Amino acid sequence: MPTPVEVGSIVGKTFRITWSDGHRSTCSWKALRLACPCAHCRGEWADGRTVDPSSIREDVHPMRIERVGAYALQPTWWDGHNTGLYTFHMLRFELCECAECTAARSARAAR
Repeated sequence: MPTPVEVGSIVGKTFRITWSDGHRSTCSWKALRLACPCAHCRGEWADGRTVDPSSIREDVHPMRIERVGAYALQPTWWDGHNTGLYTFHMLRFELCECAECTAARSARAAR
């Protein structure tokens, strides 16, 4: 599993990570916030509930991002929400919006 070697600035227009395998991921801040995996945002029993997109501002951004052990990043959002742990797997393979990852996900979904 690749690990982050560089995490972009929280003041950037998008979230960026450079991985140990050389891949460069990018994700919009809003998409990252909407994908929050915490129990509050997803439901305690993983029932698929999601954050209401209309409740998230277009200019959403974190105030800080902290590394959690060797497996996740934890943003603290502008509204104080900070319970979501975004695993490296999730960030690299599920949320990356680069052309390569988007095409790979589309190909998997088409099967």
